[in-house]
Amino acid sequence: MTQKIIVGITQGDTNGIGYEVIIKALSDARVLDLCTPVVYGSSKAFGFYRKQITETDNINTNVINAAKDAHPKRVNIINCVSDNMPIDPGQCTHEGAQAAIIALKAAVQDLKEGNIDVLVTAPFNKRAVSDETFSFPGHTEYLVKEFGAQDGLMFLCSDKMRVGVATNHLPISKVPGALTEDLILSKLRLMNNSLLRDFNIVKPKLAVLGLNPHSGDRGLLGEEEIEIISPAIKKANEEGILAFGPYPPDGFFSINMQYKFDAVLAMYHDQGLIPFKSLAFDSGVNYTAGLPVVRTSPDHGTAYDLAGENRANPMSMMSAIYLALDVYRNRKLYDYMKASSMKSRDADYREESGQKDASRAEKETGLPTEEGR
Repeated sequence: MTQKIIVGITQGDTNGIGYEVIIKALSDARVLDLCTPVVYGSSKAFGFYRKQITETDNINTNVINAAKDAHPKRVNIINCVSDNMPIDPGQCTHEGAQAAIIALKAAVQDLKEGNIDVLVTAPFNKRAVSDETFSFPGHTEYLVKEFGAQDGLMFLCSDKMRVGVATNHLPISKVPGALTEDLILSKLRLMNNSLLRDFNIVKPKLAVLGLNPHSGDRGLLGEEEIEIISPAIKKANEEGILAFGPYPPDGFFSINMQYKFDAVLAMYHDQGLIPFKSLAFDSGVNYTAGLPVVRTSPDHGTAYDLAGENRANPMSMMSAIYLALDVYRNRKLYDYMKASSMKSRDADYREESGQKDASRAEKETGLPTEEGR
């Protein structure tokens, strides 16, 4: 816990704002005081974007071959993307997206091997990377598979609110058919467990949104709330999860109900992300709950319209780094406390069992045992 946490940062799409927000975030000396950053990408691309950004003289870079060689007081760069990869700021190209996937795969391999402690990913364009080499709709789905998790939760987090989604990157026409009682219950379990372990929240309270207008209006506008969502909430309650709802989304956010709960579960992507980004865009973080590792990301996309113009706001990237560090420490503390509690209970059980055995032996033999003398 006293050693600096090694943060792996993937470059994202070469032609987006990934490098700009990374460079600006790492220009803040406070970040290097808290962690050791390792950027997966290209030192050539890093240098290209650095020249376009003012006030980066305090960044000292260190090109390394492996994460184990990272310097604790510098921005370390692993060249996993070819120097021949073209750099076209603002352009959606297959090459720029492929560079993001190459960097991501290299960082994930190091994360699996324990060479880095946490992962922070810069955004890529999902349409540009969709081919035979990467058949996933986003980071979340890819990481769930790579780390063998049973399920994952896209969890948008800020200082004041947290919103998860039951269905991730799915066309709206497919959402009703994808929603099941088991799916919603699984997401509620993930959300509850993450709040306990990753955020150190005791007895978290979860709000669940409805799918239809007015949450179905008792079946008049849809049956999903009655047949799927409410039964899932009831089962969650039976497991000791404090879940409430389903709430009509428009009324829920319009009267700021989100601040009365520790987290909100939305039924689909835009239902949760539109209010979240409206209220916390500059500092919001996309966190993947349910993984055995820690992964965060800024809550924005590639923003091609801003790329190369020194206008991108780095606050979401900084928040993503800080949250990764917080979750990593929280998990360590939670696991330590849980292990200590189990050891204490085991010791109490052994002591109690020993006393019972001694009492039984005295009754059977009529002689005092060593414990009874």
